Amino acid sequence: MRSLWDRARGDRLLLRLLPGAQPLLCAVFLIVARVVATAAGDSPATPLYALAYLAGGTGSAMAAWTAVRRGRVDVNLLMLLAAAGAASLGEWSEGGILLFLFSLSNAMEFYAVGRTRRAIRALMELRPAEALVRRDGRDVLVPAEDLRPGDILIVRPAERLSADGVVVAGTSSIDQSPITGESIPVDATPGSFVFAGTINERGSLQVKVTKRPEDTTLARIIALVEQAQAAQPPSQRIIDRFGQVYALLVIVGAAVTYGAFLLLGFAPDVAFYRAITLLVVASPCAVVVATPAAVLSAIANAARRGVLFKGGVHLERLAEVDTVVFDKTGTLTVGKPAVTDVWPLNGDALALLSFAGALEQRSEHALAEAVIRACQARGLTLPEPESFEAVPGRGVRGVIQGQTARVGSEQFLRDEGLPIPGDAQRRLAILRQEGKTPILVADDRLIGILAVADTVRQQAMAVVEALRNLGVKRLVMLTGDHRQVAETVGHRLGLDDVRAELLPVEKAHVVEALRLDGVVAMVGDGVNDAPALAVADVAMETADVVLMADDLTRLPYAIALSREARRVIRQNLAFAATVILGLITLTFALGLRLALGVVGHEGSTVVVILNGLRLLGIRPHRGHPASA
Repeated sequence: MRSLWDRARGDRLLLRLLPGAQPLLCAVFLIVARVVATAAGDSPATPLYALAYLAGGTGSAMAAWTAVRRGRVDVNLLMLLAAAGAASLGEWSEGGILLFLFSLSNAMEFYAVGRTRRAIRALMELRPAEALVRRDGRDVLVPAEDLRPGDILIVRPAERLSADGVVVAGTSSIDQSPITGESIPVDATPGSFVFAGTINERGSLQVKVTKRPEDTTLARIIALVEQAQAAQPPSQRIIDRFGQVYALLVIVGAAVTYGAFLLLGFAPDVAFYRAITLLVVASPCAVVVATPAAVLSAIANAARRGVLFKGGVHLERLAEVDTVVFDKTGTLTVGKPAVTDVWPLNGDALALLSFAGALEQRSEHALAEAVIRACQARGLTLPEPESFEAVPGRGVRGVIQGQTARVGSEQFLRDEGLPIPGDAQRRLAILRQEGKTPILVADDRLIGILAVADTVRQQAMAVVEALRNLGVKRLVMLTGDHRQVAETVGHRLGLDDVRAELLPVEKAHVVEALRLDGVVAMVGDGVNDAPALAVADVAMETADVVLMADDLTRLPYAIALSREARRVIRQNLAFAATVILGLITLTFALGLRLALGVVGHEGSTVVVILNGLRLLGIRPHRGHPASA
């Protein structure tokens, strides 16, 4: 983390000093040279023009030399050749204007694209430099990078957390929006996991550090964003390869243009002027920057809102998705059983739930935990059972306030010799048809039925609707759960296809088959879904794209953002190509002045950059265009 911070500070220093200084110095020398030339002639002004060339062209010269040493030709070389050609014709002023505008365009590009890098610096600044730690009975202030797992972190109200950890004492509300994007603070109580960079709002907390500074969620976010911004998407790699060939063609084309105009009877200086103007207007600056301006902005935007793209390739690929495959448990559903139905025979639902909970509080079964959570949610006080006995695979029995109690399956009650009335049997059939697990509650007779199921996430329905609105053609659910349970969930959400009772390898085979008909995104937790995630075109949550907040609503946002980025890239490329073709036509047809060619060329580059930066402002749920 310290090296990242140091590098960021160094980058900021370069941002402030170098790019802006070049066009500024070039402009100063040009103005002075122009004044001197007007007052005393061109000869005294020539050294000043040379200084303007040096100021405006040094950066381009270094970049061009580096490219040439690697066997490449880029737009920097084209600009330098054009400026040198103008100087050779005595057009020092126009050559200087070319270098001034080119260096100004580069500076604007550097500053503008640097805005997308601020996501990293902003994330770095979330972590406090120091932390208050309890050691040997004393509270001591230590550098945050010295925190180690096991340290007890003291976090006071309004302070940011310095490390990931688990709350061991105190209660509070934590603003997790800087990390997860959640707008509503979450409650923090003993046992709650908390993240570095989040804000403790009110109470004092003691947090046991669980991760080293370099392993925290915040550090992982920074690393992923850096990795994503460094990786070139396929379209950019194609453009870079095209740029090499194109730059050579421009140089050759300028030479051919010079010869052609000589053959047509033009004076050598006019022919040469047209040739160097062609070098300028045909240069692919705007084309080259069209993709990174959009991709970097989109990645930075997504990172601020809890979506991490691990590279531009995944951003571009997600825009093409027409099939989304979901795992069920923990993705579309909560992943924990919950009480969904309370059906008392005597009409007192709370009494039935309390009676069952009193016995289940001694059980360690997952279904018992669901019953206890339901009791707690309703504020029920549960009496302690006087005796308790678990019957493995069947249920539990005991005594509650002198009354025999039984909680378990239908077979358990039959084994206990208790009859199941006809209306209760009909209720059991309905619950099973709905994919729910019934729990029968009895004393000396059946007194009611509870139903437990893995409930659909509250946000799942909205996510499915949003994906439909985005034009996703197929929504598929894969699960190892029972078919009846899976079909109930799929029907409720309106999914196109449900595949149940699948092993992890079978999920992968289904995804491979779906890929034959389109681009597939797989959404899963990466545990038993790992094989399916591996074969998907885009894997969400744990592979190519990470949803930091475990919030499915970020899925349609990520797809919408990727499609908007694709649309902006296409806009940029079309605009850049149109401007280049227009300027080339004017050069041949009307003898476009070099200065006007420079303005048109560099102006198109700035427009492309600014258009890409629009992606920084896109927000979820704004209804912005998402299809292209």
